[in-house]
Amino acid sequence: MSSLLTESDLIHEAEVVWLENLEGLDYVRQALDKTRRRNTKPPYARDGRMVGYALLNEDASPDPDSGLYKRRVFFLLPHDRDSLPDGLYREGAPGEAVDPRTIVPGKPGAKTSRSQSSTVAVASSAP
Repeated sequence: MSSLLTESDLIHEAEVVWLENLEGLDYVRQALDKTRRRNTKPPYARDGRMVGYALLNEDASPDPDSGLYKRRVFFLLPHDRDSLPDGLYREGAPGEAVDPRTIVPGKPGAKTSRSQSSTVAVASSAP
């Protein structure tokens, strides 16, 4: 499914569950996956690792054709910046990557200077 999400894709999100500490992650990839359940940890079939997922509220209905729920999953691949800081994404980030600190239920998340570059600007308190 498309990883370029809109709020209308996420209207039934109730909670985001993180499986890892976000402090060391400049970005996470996000995608909508189809799952059998709306409120348990979804299966994960990609390379890399799942770092979080969304739980859906009771108003969420499965797709009438497949019987599956569309849920957001957050993940990282083996070549992402957290594993290979000097690799492909030393600067920049994949198209579906967003700063995990901007993610809340029902909102797609945002690209920030932190997610787009490996260097984080630190405010100076110089006189």
